Amino acid sequence: MDRKLLITLHLYLSAFFAPAVILVALSGGLYLLGIKGTVAVEPVYSGPAVAFAIDANSPTLKQDVKVLLSTAGVNDFEFDYVKVKGNTLYTRPTSAEHYQFKLSADAVEVIHAIPSLQNRMIELHKGHGPTAFKTFQKAFAVGLLLVILSGLWLGISAARLRPKTLLSTGAGTLLFVLLLL
Repeated sequence: MDRKLLITLHLYLSAFFAPAVILVALSGGLYLLGIKGTVAVEPVYSGPAVAFAIDANSPTLKQDVKVLLSTAGVNDFEFDYVKVKGNTLYTRPTSAEHYQFKLSADAVEVIHAIPSLQNRMIELHKGHGPTAFKTFQKAFAVGLLLVILSGLWLGISAARLRPKTLLSTGAGTLLFVLLLL
């Protein structure tokens, strides 16, 4: 591949994925600093479980959850799928307003969850966004890898940049390995 074309591809990929890199860096950095955001919760319904036959392994789980939401007075709520975690069900994506269902042998509780902006960013970062966004994240992973590898290749293949590129890559690799230990 011609160097000029590689530089152009590197530039366009970098620019295209810059918003995603900023989201990941900002949400991850704030999370590591202890700024994790909040989720406001509003109980919507609490009642006996006997009225609902919710089986977390059911092939009709999404439809069963829609019926439960309707019974709780929530009729116009769309979600991609249901995540099962122990005795709690979550409508996804959790990067937006969603519902939680706490199930026990004799009761069910429906909770409306409203995440803050920081919590929404973290949920996107963790892959808990809409299905289309999760597909974008997969392309982003490949794109970011191509940006890094093309940048390394461009630096190593240019005689005047090679020593600095190799020194920076070596220092980064050494620090990475030392911090893993």
